[in-house]
Amino acid sequence: MQYIFEIRIKEGHSAEEYAAIWVRASKLIQRAPGALGTELRRCIGDPNRLIAIASWESKAHRDAMEAQHDPQIDHIIRSAAPFVEVRPIGEFERPEWLVKPSASAN
Repeated sequence: MQYIFEIRIKEGHSAEEYAAIWVRASKLIQRAPGALGTELRRCIGDPNRLIAIASWESKAHRDAMEAQHDPQIDHIIRSAAPFVEVRPIGEFERPEWLVKPSASAN
């Protein structure tokens, strides 16, 4: 399961500034059962637009973390609120099957 968000950095701030906050919150979140990691990716051609991906074993694990997480996580995330806009893109299950064309396919 993956939770995907778009982050837009406001004028006068940087992706690196947000990334430092993201890492602090993520380290706490990743202690939760079922957490499988997080990552930030910068948009090509727009250094102030990021995509954030949080991976979990299941939606139930993510929901349990949200229901019982450390209040410090909220404090850290709120500290970025004045200089970012966060838009949830969606919650995605792992596919039952995945098709990837081989490198030699024409």
